[in-house]
Amino acid sequence: MSWKTTLYDYVHSRNQMDIDYSVEPLLPVVKDEAYLKTQAKRLARREETDRLRRLTPVKNETRLTIASVIERNGRMIAEIQLKRNIVGQINYQPHEEQRIERERVTLSPSDAGYIIEAIEPVETEEALRIRAAQPGGLMEADDTFAAVGLMRAPSVPFLNYSVLPQIQYARVSYNRAEAVQYADQWWDKSNPSYINFEVNCSSYVSQCLFAGGAPMNYTGKRNAGWWYKGREKGQELWSFSWAVADSLQFYLLTSRSGLRATEVPEAWQLDIGDVISYDWDGDGRFQHSTIVTAKDANGMPLVNANTVSSKHRYWSYTDSPAYTERTRYRLLHIPDTL
Repeated sequence: MSWKTTLYDYVHSRNQMDIDYSVEPLLPVVKDEAYLKTQAKRLARREETDRLRRLTPVKNETRLTIASVIERNGRMIAEIQLKRNIVGQINYQPHEEQRIERERVTLSPSDAGYIIEAIEPVETEEALRIRAAQPGGLMEADDTFAAVGLMRAPSVPFLNYSVLPQIQYARVSYNRAEAVQYADQWWDKSNPSYINFEVNCSSYVSQCLFAGGAPMNYTGKRNAGWWYKGREKGQELWSFSWAVADSLQFYLLTSRSGLRATEVPEAWQLDIGDVISYDWDGDGRFQHSTIVTAKDANGMPLVNANTVSSKHRYWSYTDSPAYTERTRYRLLHIPDTL
């Protein structure tokens, strides 16, 4: 059996694993004990969440793309992309979720051909959470996270019409449908009109809000307002609140006019176009942002996200490697009039 055939067997086993809530289908092809243990924990959380949602898995389909492969000391190391389509039913109503996952898979020769000895997720909420916390993890080289302490500074609305002449400084209606349309168009790719950050979740959500008519609050200062200007003199110019999850949620809650939000206590109270922030560690620092793009048959939010690209993912993210028992959510409702 060739290494490529082993990869296809792995993808088939992954599909079955999520239907069965068990790592059993992976055992013939995967020998990475740490990966199997992590998946077993994830599947247990997902099974419990699905039970509470009354969701029954129906089928999983995955398109495998091999981005690159190198041979090293007899092993094959493949960078792969899995575009997953997850189908289920809630009270006999169809439910569909899409997700893109990227992994680095190491395959070793065996008596039967090849076996997978290691699987390393390239992009997960957990990996990106750790990376974002490191100096330079999100910012450009000259704007490291040493400046993070400035992100909570309050901002006074000020709009520079020479930079954004198309926006009128007046109360506007937030068009939720337009925000969702943008979210569904760009969930699995980056809009070339904006810089694609290594951790792109909050910039993607900001783009969705802007597409829905939210007015930029341009101050020209990284630690004030909510704005994106683009490239000037070789540097991308944007506010922390545009691109950093913790700063975005803080801005939404403290802005006195224009784009703003109120926190609601229950997820079902959110509408499409609203925002959810995630604090994986429960330490008060929010590391992930999503936008609500639909409701399931129970009336609960389904969200889109970028970086770890997801469409109509269940809002609680209990199947994420980043999820912990300490995870906290900030449920942010955007008013209809800004």
